[in-house]
Amino acid sequence: MTRLRTLLATTTIAAVAALSVPAAAHASTIYPPSGSCTATPATAVPGGTTLFACDPATFSANEPVTITVTGENASDAVIGMIRTVSTASGDAVSTADGSLAGVRITFPTDARGTYNIAAFSSTSAGGTSAVSVTNPDGSLPMTGFDSATMTGLWIGGGLLLLAGVALGAVALVRRRRDSL
Repeated sequence: MTRLRTLLATTTIAAVAALSVPAAAHASTIYPPSGSCTATPATAVPGGTTLFACDPATFSANEPVTITVTGENASDAVIGMIRTVSTASGDAVSTADGSLAGVRITFPTDARGTYNIAAFSSTSAGGTSAVSVTNPDGSLPMTGFDSATMTGLWIGGGLLLLAGVALGAVALVRRRRDSL
């Protein structure tokens, strides 16, 4: 009986160990070099355009490529001739050498901050690039939080803290009274 238990325990441990080993990841068949995609110029103004392109061998020849734009109000960006409504993505086709010819990306008129542009396909992780949108007058774009919008959070947090201290004091007084 002991031998049967040992055999059963050994078999169970071996099965758990075999199932615990992670499977190999399904990676892209093409690994593009670092910096394989660029946006020119890397700085734009609201309503301005940039040209996004990828080097040869970034993708397979003549395959569909998805281009996405991520940033504030990015859903109003125009990729190529397609005006995106909510997903900020568009489609293109790679060339025979696996490159992506320049695709014009027009930023919304209320664009600000940094926009990340990515291209990927079913056989390649593709590449990315970033564009900073600056104000036409040369001033820095407004990013982050306005301290005036945080005032309500500070007041609310203070009130919650004060309520917690008051409840703690009431509980302490009640315990002392009950112990007498």
